[in-house]
Amino acid sequence: MNRPILIGITGGTGSGKSTIAREIYKQFGDTCIAMIEQDSYYKDQSNLSYEERIKTNYDHPDAFDTTLLVNDLNMLIQGQSIEKPIYNFEIHNRIKETICVMPKEIIIFEGILVLSEKVLRDMLNIKIYVDTDADVRFIRRLTRDINERGRTTNSVINQYLNVVKPMHEQFTEPTKRYADIIIPEGGHNKVAIDLITANISHILQKQQT
Repeated sequence: MNRPILIGITGGTGSGKSTIAREIYKQFGDTCIAMIEQDSYYKDQSNLSYEERIKTNYDHPDAFDTTLLVNDLNMLIQGQSIEKPIYNFEIHNRIKETICVMPKEIIIFEGILVLSEKVLRDMLNIKIYVDTDADVRFIRRLTRDINERGRTTNSVINQYLNVVKPMHEQFTEPTKRYADIIIPEGGHNKVAIDLITANISHILQKQQT
C-alpha cells in the first residue's frame, strides 16, 4: 500500500470545515477515505469534576491530546487500524467506546487547530484553510451548540466572546499562512472543492502507475 494522502482542513469554528470534508468524502466514498476529526482528540478529563470540565478552554492547543493524535495518524500512514476516541460534548469528556478506523488511500484530518502544531503540519500532503466571515461562523456555532450540544443561548454567546473569538485570533487565524489552499465561504465554494478533488484524483493516479 502506498503512503496515504493526508489532507488537513482547518479554519475557525463554523467556517465550513466539516462541509468541505463531507464534499470530498462524497466524491471518493468510504472505500478510500478515512475521516479523523481533531475534536475526537480532546484530552480525557475523567480526573475532573463536571464543573471543572466546563471551565476547560477547548479552543486552546493544550486542550488536545496531540501525542495520541500523532500516534494514531502515524499508524494509519503505516497501514494499521486505530481506535479513534469518541468525545461527548454534553459531558465534556471522552466516553469508553471507540470507533475502529481502517487505513485508507486518503485520510482527511479536520479541526480548528490542524495547522497549529509543526509536527502535524509536517505530516500533511495538502493543507486547506477555510476562510469564512466571523459573523457567519458565530451564527452557525450558536445554532449548532443549541440544537446539537444542549447549550443555552447565553452560554454560547459568553463562551464565544470570552474564549472562542480571542483564541481564534491568537491560534487559528495565524495558521492561514501555512495553508496550500485558502477557500473562501466554506462548503459553498464548489469551484475550490472541484479543484481539490481533481488534485487528489491526480495524485492517486500517479501512485497507481
